[in-house]
Amino acid sequence: QLQPVESGGGLVQPGGSLRLSCAAPGFTAKRCAIEWYRQAAGKPREWVASISNGGRSTYGEDSFKARFTISKDETKDTVYLQMNNLQPEDTAMYSCKTGGICFGYWGQGTQVTVSS
Repeated sequence: QLQPVESGGGLVQPGGSLRLSCAAPGFTAKRCAIEWYRQAAGKPREWVASISNGGRSTYGEDSFKARFTISKDETKDTVYLQMNNLQPEDTAMYSCKTGGICFGYWGQGTQVTVSS
């Protein structure tokens, strides 16, 4: 069973950066895509970015594409979400999920708080 585990969240000042990690042992061998989502308090969950088995990255909206970069290290079965120029509105629980041809397993999430 693929079980993603996120890490790397925390408190950062506006304009700062964080790199989130999503470790999902086996996702490379199973040719899964990995998707990042976020959910702020009181708001619906929104799709942030995805990376396909072939390494193609897609982003949920232009502001994500401008500031965030999704990448993966297949040797570590880990996907990263590099987030730059973070703003208070980026405060949310960030979660990753296996996707593509794989059944969707969710991680527990990692909290990102952007505040001065």
